[in-house]
Amino acid sequence: MVGAQATEQGDCSRFKGNIPHCCKKDPTVVDLLPGTPYNMQIANCCKGGVINSRAQDPVHHAASFQVSVGLAGTTNKTVKVPKNFTLKAPGPGYTCGPAKFVKPTKFVAQDGRRTTQASMTWNVTCQYSHFLPQNTPTCCVSLSSFYNDTIVNCSTCTCGCQNNINQPGSCLLLYMVLAETAPLFWFNVLLMCPIQVHWHVKLNYKDYWQVKITVTNFKYRMNYTQWNPVVQHPNLDNLTQVFSFNYKPLTPYGGINDTAMLWGVEYYNDLLMEAGPRGNVQAELLFRKDPSTFTFQKGWAFPRRIYFNGDNCVMPPPDAYPWLPNGALTVKSHLLLPLTFLWACLAFLLV
Repeated sequence: MVGAQATEQGDCSRFKGNIPHCCKKDPTVVDLLPGTPYNMQIANCCKGGVINSRAQDPVHHAASFQVSVGLAGTTNKTVKVPKNFTLKAPGPGYTCGPAKFVKPTKFVAQDGRRTTQASMTWNVTCQYSHFLPQNTPTCCVSLSSFYNDTIVNCSTCTCGCQNNINQPGSCLLLYMVLAETAPLFWFNVLLMCPIQVHWHVKLNYKDYWQVKITVTNFKYRMNYTQWNPVVQHPNLDNLTQVFSFNYKPLTPYGGINDTAMLWGVEYYNDLLMEAGPRGNVQAELLFRKDPSTFTFQKGWAFPRRIYFNGDNCVMPPPDAYPWLPNGALTVKSHLLLPLTFLWACLAFLLV
């Protein structure tokens, strides 16, 4: 193997000379660490198992290693398709499909005048699901705005006990017990989500409106490097400027630009520190107003969905969003109509 290594060699006793690197039929392969000797490296290897997203680092978003398989022959009839791929990064969150034949990979010589190709090439696709590595969410979203004093915080135990069916309300009981016995910093560990993303509608101009995003790390002894949140909002097509964060639009639905990926600036805020005074990063987004779609009513200014490092963050319920004050008055006026009608009916009966 070049560029990686198998964690176990297995039983190679039947080989007298030229002992193989691994003799197991189901080897576990791990990436090599940075600084590996050059004779053990290959292009795009040796990242210590850390791979950046393509948007954040287009140059180093891939990891490669080379395997030479013995006793396999050199024809299409003797070489067998590998089976049962499992990608353990991070944890058991990935599910891999079967290997499929694709066009043979082509290799260009150093002088660029000759091209060779592989005998066979397979492609294996693995998809990530945050429900597999953990049973509970890892982040939540809180909301606030300049036009409403209401701050919609993450609900207590959003990432800890919402699936507790056997003992409902036990999380609240745990909080009451810890309030008298445990230090204050343990509240964040047990009752807060590891990551909280706060969306604040900050300013409203004539032609623009501004949002402040704060990502807070409540996890002790845990730093997040190369972190990235993904935001879904209908006005991202009119995003004018981003302060303090990097930005890249994502278009999963063709020409509809309603999804954006954000990440920190290198050597400035690309490291999200552990819980404490430095455990947060902030940025501001400036949007241009589109008269045909722009509104502050009915929670339109808030995101539809936020992901952090690929995990789906828990959003507040729609009825808890900070609404415009005039929207609340409109609701109250509708409630007065049936009460007035009921009072008139009672007065008629009494007469």
